[in-house]
Amino acid sequence: MTKSKPAILVVNDDGITAPGIKYLMDAMKDIGRVVVVAPDSPQSGMGHAITVGKPLRFDKVDIYPDIEMYSCSGTPVDCVKLAVNKVFKGKKPDLCVSGINHGLNNSINILYSGTMSAAVEGAIESIPSIGFSLDDYTLQADFSHCIRFVKEIAGQVLQNGLPAGTLLNVNFPAGPHIKGIKISRQANAKWAEEFDERMDPYKRPYYWLTGVFQSNDGGEDTDVWALEHRYASVVPVQFDMTAHHAIPLLNSWTFNV
Repeated sequence: MTKSKPAILVVNDDGITAPGIKYLMDAMKDIGRVVVVAPDSPQSGMGHAITVGKPLRFDKVDIYPDIEMYSCSGTPVDCVKLAVNKVFKGKKPDLCVSGINHGLNNSINILYSGTMSAAVEGAIESIPSIGFSLDDYTLQADFSHCIRFVKEIAGQVLQNGLPAGTLLNVNFPAGPHIKGIKISRQANAKWAEEFDERMDPYKRPYYWLTGVFQSNDGGEDTDVWALEHRYASVVPVQFDMTAHHAIPLLNSWTFNV
């Protein structure tokens, strides 16, 4: 008996017409049966937001030949929820891949990322999940050098699975000549943020968020180090945010209530 191809859910946060999702979709077509569910407009920085209090639009679209695709008016997490509920009807796909994002989602960026939140939602649904991002924010970004790594990592996850409650955060440096893959940890880094204040024609202030990404971590096992040295970084991520190491300390406190 011929084994059926794995079902692969492809999502993103840059929108259903973004170049990155086409590269990811094309890569996954060589591995399994692809279903695409993506936002109808860019949703970068949405984190794990979901839509409540207003209806969602969810429409089948015909953008690329022979690919089952749906456009969603909601967030990346909404896309995964609707895919599981309405497309797969509770029968989970074998893999959920998100991206390829225009811009990195390394270090602390994972907390803000719609790309990674879609993958996290997949993992919450017990679907092996991966988020892919590239260090290039432009619409002209070239994702072609990432594809062999995308296929290899996705194939390994399909073959070997992932520990329960775990997903992968994969980031690529821009340009060709990626040296290889580094299994990494999330660097201790953050944005030093500023708000550029400007005035509108009515003399009311408005603000643009700006800032510089600063790493306070000199370790050679981090995602920041891997990317700076032209490796693809692979960070295993969990959605259980319990600080287990802090529980003994809190248990030593005396609560006078």
